[in-house]
Amino acid sequence: MGAAEGGIRLCSECPDRMKLMSTDIPLVDVISARPLPGHVLSLTFSTGESGEISLAGMIEKGGPMVEPLRDPAVFARVFVELGVPAWPHGFDMDAIALYMEMRDKGLLRKPAA
Repeated sequence: MGAAEGGIRLCSECPDRMKLMSTDIPLVDVISARPLPGHVLSLTFSTGESGEISLAGMIEKGGPMVEPLRDPAVFARVFVELGVPAWPHGFDMDAIALYMEMRDKGLLRKPAA
């Protein structure tokens, strides 16, 4: 049975699964993050798509890592590290989750031709 021993098929043997993985859970990075007023982030992804997303609801819910972001001066210190938006106090956000949420809400713009 070789590499597929035990009934486990390699991804190269599963073209439908590969398609699912590439369309439903895209492997993307954030390449640019810019803070905007009202706890909004302007993000550009490795796909070239960009858009704005409000983090006000998440910040309103609170939590120890989110609490510092209530301060607009702290929120404004966002930077990109290893493909994700991050802040100096150690909080970061998953690029794939952000991309999928923005895609599903229609918040992404395609890159200009």
